[in-house]
Amino acid sequence: MSDEDKKKEKKPKVAEAVEAVVAVEAVAEGDDAKRVDPKEIKAVKKDKKAKAQGKTAGKKDKKDKKKQEIEKFVARTQPPRLKQKYIGEVIPSLMKEFSYKTPMAVPKLVKITVNMGLGQALQNAKLLDSAAEELSQITGQKPVITEARKSIATYKLRQGQKIGAMVTLRQDRMYEFFDRLVTFALPRTRDFKGISPRSFDGRGNFSLGVKEQIIFPEIDYDKIEKIMGMNITIVTSARTDEEGRALLRNLGMPFRS
Repeated sequence: MSDEDKKKEKKPKVAEAVEAVVAVEAVAEGDDAKRVDPKEIKAVKKDKKAKAQGKTAGKKDKKDKKKQEIEKFVARTQPPRLKQKYIGEVIPSLMKEFSYKTPMAVPKLVKITVNMGLGQALQNAKLLDSAAEELSQITGQKPVITEARKSIATYKLRQGQKIGAMVTLRQDRMYEFFDRLVTFALPRTRDFKGISPRSFDGRGNFSLGVKEQIIFPEIDYDKIEKIMGMNITIVTSARTDEEGRALLRNLGMPFRS
């Protein structure tokens, strides 16, 4: 082939290359036309964040208002009645009886644990939910669901299964629960003749068994699913059973004579 023929073949290739470049530039221009300015995107994002923050702030304000209303309704104007009695009457009488040198040596209530065991909850899980609700109504505190520590084949019990509910009360709630227990609940038991003063563990702690939860006025008899009992343990700082017995007697526990 001559040099002229080669030049004729190269010309269309160059034209094709130029056309391809022009096409690419056109596409690029079309993409730029479709693109949005990144500053506008940032502005839109900021607006969305501001709106979301406004919504969360509104929710927080509502929650704060509800908390304030609840605090106003439940706010304590003075300490519990039984705590006032302990400070004003029980401490002086125990100091005379046991000849304590300082009021700090006088035994006091440390905590109260209320335990409700439900072995039948393995077959009926609804009993556990109802027991937790009733226990929260009685004590005014959300209970903790207890689980089995060991597997026992005879009882068809496996480790980790939920079998009860428990509440530990301290400070003001402890005094209020003890006051309600002594003044309202125990006198409502069937054929009540007093509590045995022998249920101490040797270290001043007292345990009490309740067969029916309906003795508490907070429980509605028409709404319960089953009659359930509970164990109540009163932990004191007394060193001996005599001191613990004297403390509970002065606080109003109706022991048998």
